[in-house]
Parts: sequence; C-alpha cells; structure tokens
Amino acid sequence: MTGRPERPKVPLTGGEREILTSQLDYLRATVTWKAHGLTDDQARRVHLPSELTTVAGLVGHLTLNEWFWFAVVVDGEEDTWKERLEEDPDAEFRTDAPLSRLLEDYARQCERSRDIVASRDLDDQVTHNGETFSVRWVLTHMIEETARHTGHLDLLRELTDGLTGE
Repeated sequence: MTGRPERPKVPLTGGEREILTSQLDYLRATVTWKAHGLTDDQARRVHLPSELTTVAGLVGHLTLNEWFWFAVVVDGEEDTWKERLEEDPDAEFRTDAPLSRLLEDYARQCERSRDIVASRDLDDQVTHNGETFSVRWVLTHMIEETARHTGHLDLLRELTDGLTGE
C-alpha cells in the first residue's frame, strides 16, 4: 500500500459535535490505513521491547476501548470483558485472530460507537462504577486514546514495511 487512503475531512469550523466526531473518524480511518495490507505475521511482528505493542494487538486494544467506552459506559451494556481483564489486564493485546477479522471487528464496533454517540447529547451524563462521565468527555477521551495508538501504529508500520505518512 503506497497511496494515502480517503479519510474523512475534519472541518475547521462548525459545531462541536461535527468537529469532535469527524476528528475521531479521521483517526479511526488512519488506524485502518496503518494496519491494512499487512500479513498476519507482519501484524504480530514485535519491533519494540514490549511484546504487546504490535499492529494486531493495538487494533484489538482499540476495538475493546471503542466497545467499553461507548457500549458499556455510555450505553449501559454488560461488561463481558471484566473478569478476563482482571485475570490478564492486557488480554485484548494477546489476540490470535487474523488481521482481516480484527479490522472487520474494529470497523463494526466503530460504526456501533457512532450510532451510540448520535443517539445522545454531548452533555448527557452516564455513571459507570461510581464515576459520572459526560458523553463529551468519553468522545474526547476516545480521540486521545485513538490518537496515541495511531502514533504507535505509524511507527510500527514504518518499521514493518517502510510505509510512512500521517
């Protein structure tokens, strides 16, 4: 993959919801771009001291975070990962699923997250485990989370096959 993908344009002006959701969608598209086209072996290649920091592991982690913050925290779905993460706090990084399935799961969860956010006001408050969050805070947190790991994916992709670009 050498060309840059089509990614959503982030408006420079407009409403808060439009800017925030566009920024997150831009980052989501970048995650997909950085992971797309790799073999399963390349997606699991360890380039850094942490064996968890792989393309496949990061896609699994981002998928779990999309689900947790939007479906569990905002929408009130049962946290079915709680026990597994108590046993292994890094379980989502240790995936053996094919990269193609990880990317499909990520795309599906991102679409679900979009629907959840669209159904709520940014000022809506949700309580999870005794803490109260606004939907705005969750959306902003996911921008930060996705941006941080997009940087990791950028580095890993360059180390894997030389692909560069923001």
